[in-house]
Amino acid sequence: MPKVGMEPIRRKALTDAALRAIGDHGSLDVTMSEIARQAGVSAALAHHYFGSKDRLVIETIRSLLRQLRADAVAALRGATSPRDRLSAVIRISFQADQFSPETIAAWLAFYVEAQRSEETRRLLVLYSRRLHSNLVASLLDLCPRADAERIAEGLAAMIDGLYIRQSLKSAPISIEASVAMTEDYLAMQLRGVGG
Repeated sequence: MPKVGMEPIRRKALTDAALRAIGDHGSLDVTMSEIARQAGVSAALAHHYFGSKDRLVIETIRSLLRQLRADAVAALRGATSPRDRLSAVIRISFQADQFSPETIAAWLAFYVEAQRSEETRRLLVLYSRRLHSNLVASLLDLCPRADAERIAEGLAAMIDGLYIRQSLKSAPISIEASVAMTEDYLAMQLRGVGG
């Protein structure tokens, strides 16, 4: 009989292990047994909590998105101006736990999976819309809507592009350099609209 209160701890251990295993493989070509072994539980227990690897993968994506959202809410709460809010969103996009090699590899595997899984695609679209919304909300205080939409799209593309570049590993880009490049792009765009 499982210990009372252990389920959330084991579920978290399994999603963390799934992230590491997917990141290490660079794909979803991992088994529940491999993930369970990394989490220190049996494959039967992993199946008990999630039912299938697909369900565990979905929960792993949700876990990443929940953490990203919580971090963004905390960072935005501390920002005092529209420009500070934009910088907070940029910094959160490149924070250490989201920009680690295994997490980047997992994100890329999730994007590949979205080509066949509607649920994965839906979650990644949700992430994209949330990023866009956070950016546009602050940009609207600095420029007209058409410019805000355009700049937000450019920032999102730059963030995604830096993740892809980082995944190449042949020329890793530091967190600081990624933030600086994105901030430079934003400053240049805002100068162009007089913001």
